[in-house]
Amino acid sequence: MSFQAYLDTIQQKTGKIPQELVDEAHARGYGSDTRAGEIVGWLAEAYGLGRGHAMALAHVVRNGPQISDKHVGSSGSHRDESAVLRLDGLAQRDR
Repeated sequence: MSFQAYLDTIQQKTGKIPQELVDEAHARGYGSDTRAGEIVGWLAEAYGLGRGHAMALAHVVRNGPQISDKHVGSSGSHRDESAVLRLDGLAQRDR
């Protein structure tokens, strides 16, 4: 599953766009120096997210929406369209 697909599924599971969850994490004091496991634990407890989905969001909380371009343009299930993830939600894609 691609990073973007994880984020899209998180929105479907929680009803919140990824940016809302990132903002919530930052309001809780989570950032680049926070251990991923701490963010994963919060997301599991608060939203019932599994490890893979929570790790994708933890990456964004800690590093921002930029991802490695090694999967961009490649083939396979981990392929992303862009090295910058969309955090504005599924409804914004068609605009």
